[in-house]
Amino acid sequence: MMIEARGLVRTFKTKRGPVQAVQGVDLDVADGEIVGFLGPNGAGKTTTMRMLATLITPTSGTATVAGCDLAKDPVGVRRRIGYVPQSGSTLPEAIAGDEVVDHARLYGVDKKSAIAAGQKLFDELDLGGLWKRQCKTLSGGQRRRLDIVMGLVHEPKLIFLDEPTTGLDPQARANLWEHIRQLRQRGATIFITTHYLDEADALCDRILVIDHGKIVASGTPEELKQRVSGDAVRLNLADAGQAPAVTKIVELLEGSTSFETEQNVVSFRIPKGGAVLPGLLRSIDAQGIELDGVEVHRPTLDDVFLTMTGRSLRDDSGSSDSGGTDSGSSDKTEKEAVA
Repeated sequence: MMIEARGLVRTFKTKRGPVQAVQGVDLDVADGEIVGFLGPNGAGKTTTMRMLATLITPTSGTATVAGCDLAKDPVGVRRRIGYVPQSGSTLPEAIAGDEVVDHARLYGVDKKSAIAAGQKLFDELDLGGLWKRQCKTLSGGQRRRLDIVMGLVHEPKLIFLDEPTTGLDPQARANLWEHIRQLRQRGATIFITTHYLDEADALCDRILVIDHGKIVASGTPEELKQRVSGDAVRLNLADAGQAPAVTKIVELLEGSTSFETEQNVVSFRIPKGGAVLPGLLRSIDAQGIELDGVEVHRPTLDDVFLTMTGRSLRDDSGSSDSGGTDSGSSDKTEKEAVA
């Protein structure tokens, strides 16, 4: 097991009193997995990741990361992991290539190997020609990709990626996705937080959902989607006056739930909506009711979040993660704790 954590708790002392950002998290990550760690703002994602990466100390709980005890051997953990933070880690005045080489040297990589590995990653992540540029002259997307190079240059077996594609254009995002898949093929384990639901769906073998500092769900993307009560079906009626009659037909369907009527639209959820649809349309037609359109949507990860947490992850996209409270981010909580 690459990560095994039990009962991780992190409490911050702030001016408003103690804030428990993470409340007894248990999680396992197997060798070679890509695991998504997702949740709304206030969930405690970044705080948990920072604990596992030895950047902050757990208030209580235990963890083994990359074969090393988190409390007893934090240096051993650091030697074996790569970490790409949300905020970036390059100095504005530094030369991009020098930053990469210096970072690799800190991990014991010799200079020649560091240059070779760094330049290879520059080419793979569309940074070719920028080796000798000052970091402050790079675009936001280029600096983000440079952060990722620094997290990967020493070829760690466990890589923490905290919102890695924020600020990247679609082409750069797709490129990074492919690079992450290749890292897994070469034996790396990836632990990733993201606000992009398509990213989690496309990349992750398994997803952990955290809310209010606790893990509330775990499974593959498909397993999580199956926890939502069926496919969403939307019937657009030619005559809004027929909505009550259509609703009665729909209510007789086995497993149908979440009925809603809005003017000429009747919507509901039902397992295997595509299979149910032909019979439903025949019943509606038999009563002489005309439809203008029919839509069937499979559950999405956003539906999962809404079901599990009562909030949509999309509502929080583009914001920094929070540390277990509804109103504040983990970064803000940590700043208050040291103020």
